[in-house]
Amino acid sequence: MKRIFILITVALFLSGALFAEEAILIDFGKLAADITVNDDSENAKPNQNRQTVMDYGQVAGGSYTEEQKGIMKTSLAITNWNVIFTSSSRTVTNEVVTYTREATSKQWGTVLGVRVHFPVEHFYSKAYIRPPFEIPAYEPQANIDDEGNTQPSDEDSDGITGPSRFEDGFGVVKNVGTIKAIAVNAYGLQFPHGLSVILLDSQGTEKSMFMGYLNYDGWAELTWNNPQYVLDVRNRELRIYPIYPTSTPFVKFNGFRLDRDADKEGGDFVAYFKDVKIIYDKAVLDTDRDIDDESLWGIIQTRETAKKVWEMKQFGQNQLLRYLEGQKQATENVFQPTPAGEQQ
Repeated sequence: MKRIFILITVALFLSGALFAEEAILIDFGKLAADITVNDDSENAKPNQNRQTVMDYGQVAGGSYTEEQKGIMKTSLAITNWNVIFTSSSRTVTNEVVTYTREATSKQWGTVLGVRVHFPVEHFYSKAYIRPPFEIPAYEPQANIDDEGNTQPSDEDSDGITGPSRFEDGFGVVKNVGTIKAIAVNAYGLQFPHGLSVILLDSQGTEKSMFMGYLNYDGWAELTWNNPQYVLDVRNRELRIYPIYPTSTPFVKFNGFRLDRDADKEGGDFVAYFKDVKIIYDKAVLDTDRDIDDESLWGIIQTRETAKKVWEMKQFGQNQLLRYLEGQKQATENVFQPTPAGEQQ
């Protein structure tokens, strides 16, 4: 009986049935603002996403008060996402009327809505829809209160050897080998602009996959199929890799790219996005090993903790600069009238 089971398992593996995995890389329905942070006004509305709140006050340094550090929080809430033009298209006019918003879909619920004002001049233009910070791959699970304060979770997960906070539709998929296909649920309004998905792998390499054009009306699933994916395992290059201590590779969602060709109309462009899904090979098979190597040596823990610290520093520096710029920004919208007695 054992021999028959092994033969069946090998046959399934050779047919390619074992290594095909499907996962939602990012689901914008999960990124709706659901808590209110640093806004005590009477009509305050939710402005941050609870699951993805990040506190960059912990990397701000000692020159800031605890009160200042307390407001240094942000998240992957849809309204926090950035739309960045290439330098040739980056004008004040274009940037002021380019932004993201939560949109309500009858079919999907909350989705990412984006308005982009491309240049009206006839030249090729690109715009990138980016998350407000590089999505961390090693952020541990946490309990987050209504003010955005984070506390360690009761779950036994450090974000390294266990699940991280940004998995399961929040931007990270781990144990990813070769990607077979990518799909995006996107709502088009018959604009002839191109759409690409941008991924970031565990080596820090950014890759852009062209999904197609948004020249249709309504929801559609745009799909990219990897032209270099070898379906028949017999035609693959077979290699043997050390099992331990090898870090598990991952992919992060790093944004969309929108392309407007030079001969197409510029000006306002609107689109909506529900999610991004991937089909991929597992990098490492899940097995029941005789010895728990990591609990004995802790090599991966040490290595990935260093990466996590680096991720946090990168995130914190960028967010801190934005906070400082916001503190310096003028708050007056109009000139205050001069009292009559003080007029010259």
